[in-house]
Amino acid sequence: MTRRVAVLISGRGSNMISLIEAASAPGFPAEIALVLSNRPDAAGLERARAAGIATAVIDHKSHPTREDFEQAMDGVLSEHGIEFICLAGFMRVLTDWFVERWAGRMINIHPSLLPLFRGVHTHRRALEEGVLVHGCTVHFVVPELDAGPIIAQAAVPVVPGDTEETLSARILVQEHLIYPQALRMICDGSARLEGGRVVFSGSWDGTGALRSPA
Repeated sequence: MTRRVAVLISGRGSNMISLIEAASAPGFPAEIALVLSNRPDAAGLERARAAGIATAVIDHKSHPTREDFEQAMDGVLSEHGIEFICLAGFMRVLTDWFVERWAGRMINIHPSLLPLFRGVHTHRRALEEGVLVHGCTVHFVVPELDAGPIIAQAAVPVVPGDTEETLSARILVQEHLIYPQALRMICDGSARLEGGRVVFSGSWDGTGALRSPA
C-alpha cells in the first residue's frame, strides 16, 4: 500500500527534494502528495511544483493564534488525504494538540545526534563544545521539542579546521540518505511507535544501513 505523505517546509526544501526523489522510485511505499509551507516565499514551493507535486501555503501571519493556524493546516492535510507528515525545515513550534493528533504519523529530521544539541544552531554548538562526532537524527515528533523516539541516526566526524558551513554540508549529505530510508520504514510498517518507543521489524539497524531479517 502506498501512503500519502505531506512534507512541511519553511525554506529551500533540500530534504524535501531527497524525499520526492526517493518516492519516485518503483516500489517505494510513499507518495509525496503535498508540500505545505507557512511561508508564501519559501523556495521549496517552486521546486515542488516543478516536480509535479501539489503545494499549499498556510501563512501563520494570517492567523491570530497558533491554534487557528494549525486548524487551517490540519484541514488542508485532511483535504489531500494525508496519512503521514515529514517536517523538513518547518520553522514553527507545533502545539500539543497538533502533535498528538498526528502521533506516530509525523517525523522530523534534526541536525545533531539527539539527545545532544536540541534546538537551533546545532553545528555552532557542536564546534564550541569540541565534540569529535556530530550528525543527524530522524525521530517521531512528540510535544517536547526534539525529544521524540529515534528512528535513525547518521554520525559524521568533526575534523580539524571544520566550520559551521563545512560541517553542515557533510551532515546534509547524510540527512538526504537517512530521511528517505526512515520514511520508507514508517510507511511500510517496519518502524512504528508503540508505547513511546520505536519498534523495528528487523530490517533496519537505526544507523542508515539496511540489514537482512534474521
